Amino acid sequence: MSRVRVLVGTRKGAFLLTSDEKRKNWEVSGPHFGGWEMYHVKGSPVNPDRIYASQSSGWFGQLIQRSNDGGKSWEPVGNKFTYDGVPGTHQWYDGTAHPWEFKRVWHLEPSLTEAETVYAGVEDAALFRSTDGGLNWEELSGLRGHGSGPRWQPGAGGMCLHTIVLDPSNGQRMYIAISAAGAFRTDDGGKTWTAINQGLRSQYIPDPTAEVGHCVHRIAMHRSRPEVLFMQKHWDVMRSDNAGDLWHEVSGNLPTDFGFVIDVHAHEPETIYVVPIKSDGEHYPPDGKLRVYRSRTGGNEWEALENGLPQSDCYVNVLRDAMAVDSLDPCGVYFGTTGGQVYASADAGDHWAPIVRDLPAVLSVEAQTLA
Repeated sequence: MSRVRVLVGTRKGAFLLTSDEKRKNWEVSGPHFGGWEMYHVKGSPVNPDRIYASQSSGWFGQLIQRSNDGGKSWEPVGNKFTYDGVPGTHQWYDGTAHPWEFKRVWHLEPSLTEAETVYAGVEDAALFRSTDGGLNWEELSGLRGHGSGPRWQPGAGGMCLHTIVLDPSNGQRMYIAISAAGAFRTDDGGKTWTAINQGLRSQYIPDPTAEVGHCVHRIAMHRSRPEVLFMQKHWDVMRSDNAGDLWHEVSGNLPTDFGFVIDVHAHEPETIYVVPIKSDGEHYPPDGKLRVYRSRTGGNEWEALENGLPQSDCYVNVLRDAMAVDSLDPCGVYFGTTGGQVYASADAGDHWAPIVRDLPAVLSVEAQTLA
């Protein structure tokens, strides 16, 4: 019988939520690292016992925690981040050397095929890779060498590299997103990068159709169709059918096209999920009604999913890394809120129930299917 583990990062610790394949009764473990901001917690798809966690504090800085036993015990790793072999420094956008002001790791992405390889997206925006399970990290400096760096700008949360999507059919291809710079793709393992923002439009930047400068919130992909990408932008839900070379809007009948999360059904490549938020100034659901919206047509046509979710006086937000799906059948969908609730649906979104309430504000949600 399969099990599901939901990994939750919050403002004050990490929590591991475990259930059998029915996904009705949940065991809650945590808080792990209580009091610390746990920006992202994610398990390895190669080794289900390996979990990485990004731990940060304004007092003590940034750490990476690693578990080799499914979260029962942890060890700190990843204090050695280097640029071109020099610990703690990097080349700034103008090519000169500056002390590296390391703020936090926003996103951790373990390799799909290599047990000891993991990627980290950080603030200020940069991409790192470790090939020894997180002990040592080297920046993939080709991203900063793209040449567009002087036009990157911080979003409201900082200038962060928050999304890393690995192509399961091509180990040399990867997508990343930076707020507020846009989306980029590498086809050679991170040596060189291409900005993939054609078709995006952002009315608040000097050139609304610029190569970079767009505030991308999240990118999602289905493993069976790695050339098809879905994006939740600062405004607009977008789709690309050619690996990001060109995007078109699929917001359709959504009540608002602002939001942070987007994800794809595990078995239906044309079924996608978003959580609309009222506006970039009012980070809560329209009309105080918490609803997930689902499109079964790859966008444009959306249906509201509300069964089991609060439909009055609900003013929480759902942040960019706070939605995930499992690989069971029917597909499970999970999301967490800034109000500390983690909701689960064991039937692809038709019905929802809270796994747990009253956690600290949820920053990230990831799901593992365990044999």
